[in-house]
Formats: sequence, structure tokens, C-alpha cells
Amino acid sequence: MPEFEQRVIVHVDMDAFYASVETLDDPSLADRPVIVGGLGPRGVVATANYAARTHGVHSAMPMARARRLCPQARFIRPRMERYRQKSREVFAVFAGFTPLIEGLSLDEAFLDVSGSLKLFGGPLEIARRIKHRVREETGLTASVGVAHNKFLAKLASDARKPDGLLWLHPEEVQQFLDPMPVARLWGIGKQTAPRLKALGILTIGQLRRADSNILQTVLGNRVDHFQQLARGEDRRTVQPAQADLSISHEVTFDTDIGDPAELWAELQRQTENVARRLRDHGLMARTVVVKIRDGNFHTVTRSRSLRACSSSTRTLYRMARALFENWRSDHRTTPLRLLGVGVTGLEPGGGGEQAAGNRLDSRSEQDIDRVSDQINRRFGGAGLIHAQTLRRKKPSS
Repeated sequence: MPEFEQRVIVHVDMDAFYASVETLDDPSLADRPVIVGGLGPRGVVATANYAARTHGVHSAMPMARARRLCPQARFIRPRMERYRQKSREVFAVFAGFTPLIEGLSLDEAFLDVSGSLKLFGGPLEIARRIKHRVREETGLTASVGVAHNKFLAKLASDARKPDGLLWLHPEEVQQFLDPMPVARLWGIGKQTAPRLKALGILTIGQLRRADSNILQTVLGNRVDHFQQLARGEDRRTVQPAQADLSISHEVTFDTDIGDPAELWAELQRQTENVARRLRDHGLMARTVVVKIRDGNFHTVTRSRSLRACSSSTRTLYRMARALFENWRSDHRTTPLRLLGVGVTGLEPGGGGEQAAGNRLDSRSEQDIDRVSDQINRRFGGAGLIHAQTLRRKKPSS
């Protein structure tokens, strides 16, 4: 058997993650459709539980349409910090089985457990243990797919949702793949699928058997790639996650905002979120980025590097405000549709001994941030916020 067929790859996908966390925190939602996303007129669905999906609601759908399809649902604004907290719990479970974890999002990951078989048992036993540990330690359910490569493991987890488990053996691959719509192949999107359909190719099996010269008229030089996938071949390895290259936060306003006081308040709120995430991950940033989009969908970004790295809310806000004021000087009357703050050039944070050399933050700023973080971790939304953020009239979607 080829080496890549001896690997054991597990794909774990949490079931309706955001909605499941909301139901975990509020059990009264257990028997109701739950839809999480922006609640304003421009909001979109982030996720919907399976009760809502039976009404045709799905992620990325405009929230206005979701309300028409399922008016009896409970509509909830996302609580990203809470979801990140639960995600850390989930990934801690993964780390108990293998160090080879490739996170795709807060609620989805590939695990290479090839080196863990002697310790935890065969592929099916490991998958069962992962599901059990996730439920026991987080209160949430996951769908798990097991196969000898990432492509097949992903499809296997999708096939048994929700709360499912499928181990796809090598000899079962073609029987599993051939009937699937060709759009299930990574890279076959909304533009390519209709062109394949015009050639009479509707399923993965048909693409696998098709003449490569004919396929080239649609797929170009990627014919070999797609036919390899159609045969269930995927040699990519699991890439353990590295530190984020950037951290950002942005909002699309329910209605365009031109009031400077509201914009400063939103800028402060976003900077607090970004700075807190930096500190939670033990990181500092060297570059601050501000993203601005007006009502005509014209988007600009402004960035500037600090003279030394920082994780201080105060320091990062000063730079973000300076960047924003520089843009506003030529756009005083321009209302904004979107505003965002981000940081790049991330480096591991250091202790107090580093303060004098490689970081801008004074000891007093570090102390203030540390106390603020401790209070907010304990009390969440009832914790500390900067007074300026209170000028925001209402949350944004």
C-alpha cells in the first residue's frame, strides 16, 4: 500500500458551532430553531442550527431572508469571545491525541493521528474517543470523518452530520465518491460546475472517467488535479497551525455612520478587542491597520508601523486614531459603511524585562491592561470598557 494510504487523517467539524454554544449556554433554546448572525438590515447568517436549516436557512444568507423563511427562530447576535473560548477547549481535546493539528476555523480541524494508533487504538477507536472527549469536556457535539487523506476525511465528516462518524476505507473510495455531484470537488465552484454540466459531467465519477482533452476546455491545466481528486487521491499533509499572521476586527454598520464621536467610539471598541486578543495569545504587534469602506463600497486601508512592538490598548488606539484622522481630514462629510482595526507583524510577547527594549508599553500600561483583562475574563460583558465606547448608539451587525 502506498505511504499516503497508510496515513490516518481525522477531520473534525463541530455541529452548528455558534448556535450550539448559544444552546449550551441557554438550554431553553434546545427545541427551537436558532440563527446566529448580524441582526441589522445588512446582517447575514453566520450559522443556523439544524432545526432552522430544515426551513432552508443556511450560512451567508441575508438575515432578512432568514427571517422570512423561519420567523419563529431565535435570532442571536454573535458572541465571538465566547466562541473563541469554547474553540480553545475543543482544540485542547485534539492536542490530547496528536500534535499534528491543522485548524481551518474555530470549529474545524484536520488531525494526523498516524503516530497515535499504538497509544489510542485503531482509526475508528481514535475517532470515537475524540467525539466522546469533545462532548464530555465541552458539552458540544462534533461530526468526524476518518480516511487516508484530507480530501476524503472532509467528505466523510460531511456525510454523517450532525453528530456523525464515518471511517472511509481505501477500497470504498470510488463507491463513495462516484455518485457525488461534481461540485463537491474542491475548486469546482458556481462558475465551473455549469460548464462541466454542459459537457454532460454531473458527478465525480463522470469526471473521473471523462477524456482529459475534453475536460481541458473547461478545467485548463488543472485537469490532472481534479481527476486525481475524483480518484480520491490527495497527497497534502496536515500542517500544524502557526501563530496568526494578523489579528483584526471589523463591523458593517446597520446604517452608514458619519458622526465622528460614534466613529471614534467604534474605533476604540475594536482596538480593545484586538489588543485583548493579542494579550490572550501572548503576542505583540508592530503594525496597525485601519480599514474603511464608505456607502459606495469604496474600500481603503491605512497602515503604519510602530517604532517598537506593543500589545497596549492605549498605544494601539493612538496609532489607529491617527491613521483614521489622516483619512478623515479629506473625507469629513463621508459616512462609513464599515470600519475595521487590525494588527500585523506579530511577535511573541515578553515579560517586564522586555519593556525597556523591544516594546513601547510602559509598566503602568501593562498593569492597567492586565487588570482589565482579568476583570473581563471573569465578568465578560459586565466587565470593564472604555468610557468612549459608550458613545456608540447601538451594536452593529
